[in-house]
Amino acid sequence: MADFTDDDDALLAELGVEVEAKRTSSRTPEEDRVIAGFEEIQRFYEANGRLPRHGEGTDIFERLYAVRLDRIRQFESCRSIVEPLDHQGLLGIQPIVSDAELDNMDDDALLAELGVEAAVSEITTLTHVRSISEKRAAEEIANRERCEDFEKFKPQFDQVQADLKSGVRTTRKFVKDAGFLKAEITAGQFFILGGQTVYVAEIGEPFKAPNGETDARLRAIYSNGTESNILLRSLQRALYKDETGRRITEPTAGPLFADETDDGDLASGKIYVLRSQSDNPVVAQNRELIHKIGVTGGSVERRIANARFDATFLLADVEVIATYELFNINRTKLENVIHRVFGAARLEMEIKDRFGKPVVPREWFLVPLFVIDEAVERIRDGTISNYRYRPDQAALVADD
Repeated sequence: MADFTDDDDALLAELGVEVEAKRTSSRTPEEDRVIAGFEEIQRFYEANGRLPRHGEGTDIFERLYAVRLDRIRQFESCRSIVEPLDHQGLLGIQPIVSDAELDNMDDDALLAELGVEAAVSEITTLTHVRSISEKRAAEEIANRERCEDFEKFKPQFDQVQADLKSGVRTTRKFVKDAGFLKAEITAGQFFILGGQTVYVAEIGEPFKAPNGETDARLRAIYSNGTESNILLRSLQRALYKDETGRRITEPTAGPLFADETDDGDLASGKIYVLRSQSDNPVVAQNRELIHKIGVTGGSVERRIANARFDATFLLADVEVIATYELFNINRTKLENVIHRVFGAARLEMEIKDRFGKPVVPREWFLVPLFVIDEAVERIRDGTISNYRYRPDQAALVADD
C-alpha cells in the first residue's frame, strides 16, 4: 500500500480523520513505569470520583495507589514526568501524608504500612502478595460453622431487634481510640457487621499476640444461625473496616439519661399521669384504672389547658394524678420505653374528633397507679428494660 502524501493528509484532515505519525519512544523504562502507575491512579479517580486513601480499612490496591501518588508528588523527577498527563489536577491536591513522614519511610516501610508481607522491587509493581487483612478475612469466613444451639440465642436476637425498633437500644458507629474512648469488646455485647447482628457469647483466655497486643478467641454468634471462634482483634478490625459496622447499645446505656446532652435531650422533664373526666361509658366504668402516661419538657398545666378540645385527651377535661421530675432525659426514647412496657395494657378505643374524623389515642393505658409508680422507679434505676406489664397479674414482671 502506498504511503500517504501531504495532499492525502490534508484530505483526511478535512474528513476529520487524524493521521498519527509513527514515533520512536524516547522514554526510559523507569519513566514508562511511573506513567503507567500514574495512569492507574487516574483510572481509580475516574471510577470512584475521589483520590485513593490510606488506612487498613481500604482495599490493598487503593492503599498502594495512595502511597504511589504521595511519592510522585514528593519527587520532582517523577512529578515532571506525569505533569503533562495530569488533566484531573491530582498533583495539586494536598498530600495525604506529610513530606516529613514520607522522608522517614523507605519503600519497605511504606509497604509494611499497607500490610503487604512480600517485598516489592518497584513502587509501581505489586506481584505475588496478599494483605494481612485479606488473609484474616478469609480465615474468619472459613471458620464459620452452624450454631447447633442457636435456638437458645434466637430470643435474644429477636429482643434486640424489638428494642432497636422501639428506641430502647440504639446503634453507635464503631470508632477507634479517640482520646478517652476505646472501642473495646466484652462478652454479652451485640454488633452489626456485614448487615448481620453479631452476639459475643463468650471470650476465651487472653494471650499475647505477635504484635504485643492482648488478644483472645471469641464465641461469636451470628443472626443467620452460624458461629465462629474469631479473634477479638479480628472482630475489631472487621468492624472498623465495615462502613456500616455498628455497636448496639445496652438498654440502659444512655438512651434515657445522660451526663451530656444529645440531640433531643432536655435539661429536665416530667412524666405525668392523667385521669380522664370523659363520660364515655368505657372510661366511666374503668376511671380508676385508665391513665394517660406522657412526657413533657414544659408545664403540665399548659399541656392540658385545652384538653376538652383535643382528641389526644379524649375530648374531655383531665385530672393530674401524679408527676415525676427527671433530669437529662430524651423525651422520645423515654416515651417509647413507657409504651413498650405497658403495651399489653394499651386502651384500644376509637373516638371522633371535633370534625368527625375517627381517632385512636395512643397514650392511654389500663394500669393501676401503684404499678406506674414502680415503673418510674425502675426507669430511674435503669432496670426498666428487663420488665413488662402483665395485665393478667396487674404487675410488672421480669422478662424470662
